Amino acid sequence: MDVRVLLVDDQPRYMQALASVVGETVGFTVVGQAGTGEECLRLAPTLRADLVLLDVNLPGLDGVEVARRLRGGDAPPVVVLLSTYDEEAGERFVVESGANAYVTKSAFAPELLTRMWARWSA
Repeated sequence: MDVRVLLVDDQPRYMQALASVVGETVGFTVVGQAGTGEECLRLAPTLRADLVLLDVNLPGLDGVEVARRLRGGDAPPVVVLLSTYDEEAGERFVVESGANAYVTKSAFAPELLTRMWARWSA
């Protein structure tokens, strides 16, 4: 069974790049895309997303607040925050939001996605 992934980013080019990486990763399927935090909060439960790849900088509700809300719900998905901020800033985002991890956009790759998922699904 594939991991159901919801992509959340307000930049169409990066959304395409995320979809491409997920598409290249065996065992993962994109089930939806959202351009805002509010849209993510509506779609995640409906799509039964296992994993939400969530940009930190979004119009309206930012990724930190969206992650906090997702992780506080019933049967929360795994949430990975993504941004161009350095790892130190990313660690603060994880602590503030309860997200499972932070990854810089430049480091996001199929091997990393597979390795991270193996840790959470064990």
